[in-house]
Amino acid sequence: MTQRSAPRPSPAAGLPLAEKAALTSGSGDFVSQGSEAAGIPVVRMSDGPHGLRLPRESGDGGQLDLHSAGPATCFPPAVALGSSWNPELAEEVAGAIAAEAVEHGVHVVLGPGINIKRSPLCGRNFEYFSEDPLVSSELGGAMVRGLQNAGVGASLKHYAANNQETDRMRVSADIDERPLREIYLRAFERVVRRDRPWSVMASYNGVNGVPVSQNTRLLTEILREEWEFDGIVVSDWGAVRDRVAALRAGLDLQMPGPGGRTDREVAAAVESGALDEALLDRTVDRLALFADRTAGGTGTPGVFDADASHRLAGRAADECVVLLKNDDALLPLDPARGSVAVIGEFARTPRFQGAGSSQVTPTRLDVPLDSLRELATGADVRFAAGYTLPGAEEGLSDAELADEAVRLAGSSDTAVLFLGLPPQDESEGFDRDHLDLPAAQTELLLRVVAANPRVVVVLSNGGVVRTSPWHERVPALVEGWLLGQAGGGALARVLFGAVNPSGKLAETVPLRLEDSPSHLTFPGEEGRARYGEGIFVGYRGYDAQRREVAFPFGHGLSYTTFDYADLAVREDGDGFHVTLTVTNTGSVAGREVVQIYVAGPDGSRVLRPVRELRGFASVFLEPGESREVAVRVARHDLAYFSEREGRWKAEGGRYRFEAGASSRDIRACAETEVEGDPTGLRLTGRNTLAEWFEHPVGGPLLREAFAKARTGSSQEGADALADPVMRRFLAGVPLDVICEFPQSPLSPDSLPALADEVEARTAAAL
Repeated sequence: MTQRSAPRPSPAAGLPLAEKAALTSGSGDFVSQGSEAAGIPVVRMSDGPHGLRLPRESGDGGQLDLHSAGPATCFPPAVALGSSWNPELAEEVAGAIAAEAVEHGVHVVLGPGINIKRSPLCGRNFEYFSEDPLVSSELGGAMVRGLQNAGVGASLKHYAANNQETDRMRVSADIDERPLREIYLRAFERVVRRDRPWSVMASYNGVNGVPVSQNTRLLTEILREEWEFDGIVVSDWGAVRDRVAALRAGLDLQMPGPGGRTDREVAAAVESGALDEALLDRTVDRLALFADRTAGGTGTPGVFDADASHRLAGRAADECVVLLKNDDALLPLDPARGSVAVIGEFARTPRFQGAGSSQVTPTRLDVPLDSLRELATGADVRFAAGYTLPGAEEGLSDAELADEAVRLAGSSDTAVLFLGLPPQDESEGFDRDHLDLPAAQTELLLRVVAANPRVVVVLSNGGVVRTSPWHERVPALVEGWLLGQAGGGALARVLFGAVNPSGKLAETVPLRLEDSPSHLTFPGEEGRARYGEGIFVGYRGYDAQRREVAFPFGHGLSYTTFDYADLAVREDGDGFHVTLTVTNTGSVAGREVVQIYVAGPDGSRVLRPVRELRGFASVFLEPGESREVAVRVARHDLAYFSEREGRWKAEGGRYRFEAGASSRDIRACAETEVEGDPTGLRLTGRNTLAEWFEHPVGGPLLREAFAKARTGSSQEGADALADPVMRRFLAGVPLDVICEFPQSPLSPDSLPALADEVEARTAAAL
């Protein structure tokens, strides 16, 4: 992606201090400051990320006004779009959002959100893609490209480790370095390095005790210096508590505008010497470049087409539906014959998006019940509400509605039961307490199954719900997520077979909440959330503990079947070229998402997941058609983050590449030998005997020193260290402690020279 640069001199040069300070904060809820003198235009922003939250003329449209937004296309939220596993589709959706933004004079869409789904309880999981950083980065990066290629800025959020809503503005996410790098920063790193977002949003929370908005290590050392980010860092709305400290740490723009109060604090800090004016100038220069990129007129008005946008929302929703279960091929239903009982208020009053700042007022809304009736060419589609939703007008009681629904199910050929979570159960601002559907709905389900065993359950939910044990009693189960304004039509097309479902779960559905790897430490207590599960998030944790799940990560059925064959792995430069042949062995055309996992190496020196997703690709096949699928796995993606060495490190050894239809449906395997990275570990006397012997440079030098000792006065100690039992006994003892033993083959005085020799030879190897 090409980016516009600013060839002009520093915009900060010559500006009064007060004006420079003012440029680093907003002038309102969703508008930045501009400077006519410096040629810096005002930047207008809108909440996203699956559509625009536009202010109406009759409402202020501010951050506390969630219900007066003007109409805009509501695309499938990230929870659904993630299940498409289709970056090209995500990029197309983002391009349509950008066209609509240009039409309304919006320069920046506040999204995408790529935080990891650490716990299924997070109230904002509907706004995020996955429990896996690769899926999150591929879908999130595609949205960044789609927005910015159309001239509209993206704001990648919420950086970083913003994985809960409980106490979100104060809580500290306490994370060890390895899981921080491998899980919670990994998606941000991939998107920043590859897709170059024009802004990154700093989250409310702290990380390891330091608020992100004041975290120099995250905002400057990692984001700017290590990842070479050249955009601006904008605060989440209301996240800044100390404006001067935030500027010093690397935050460029405080939002919303504070009415000038903190601007005066910044100016006073410069005048007192507490804040370097050169730092403020650099911030202003970055803001000027950001304004030039976003408000510089690169978007093309008049491209937006509301009808085309709605059709795209429907096509996107088609690929997001996940068929979890389909015993005896109950689905698809025949639109030409039979009777279908559609049960559940969600069929008539669909829930299609999450609650909170991402809430969009749709331009129109496809209702599942209406869409089913439109597609039925001869089938008799009848309806019963079955239950009420919170806030509904008084009418029949839940008991009366349930009785009516059970009678309808018993008199019909098939019952399609729409169940889900009401918006009061999940939203931005709070986390869930449990994973269960409302009790009235599960009770209705059991009664309907008793009346008619041919039951299809369709779920509407922004976060996973517990399906056990009732899913064992229904033959067909469809995960409909929140599908946006055109989701009703998509569900009807899938149920009647006009669309072959191809969605795959981007998060695990557990049997019980207690099985979740983060269960004991989510959401923390007294302002601290300890990420005690480490790297074992989502499927990594379920697999490591060999826990059964309801439906595994990557799972999703089709109306056809696929065969995998001829998996081959070839090392290719700085990565691996993985190929296999996929064949449609069924009678219906369909799309398959091929997932490539990597395990190993055997004998790793660090804890490793059973397998980790390292690539994926989708292929559309006609019945009987075969096609080769190729996936590239970067060598860097085999590395773990070594806390001891402070860098990414690929271990040498034999790795197993697996092709699967889910994380627990592995269809083909191939192994390959990988050469490891040279060690960067600096040895000192504080390293253990085992660490010295394992070091490729230190080990031979230490053995050489012990061999020399056998010919001198330290023969007894050298012989003792040659004994396997004694070596194991002393393996965890630092070498400087061993040197203090009377019979030690090495003296304390000899250690510095030995360590210097190791460092010199290691540096030469690197």
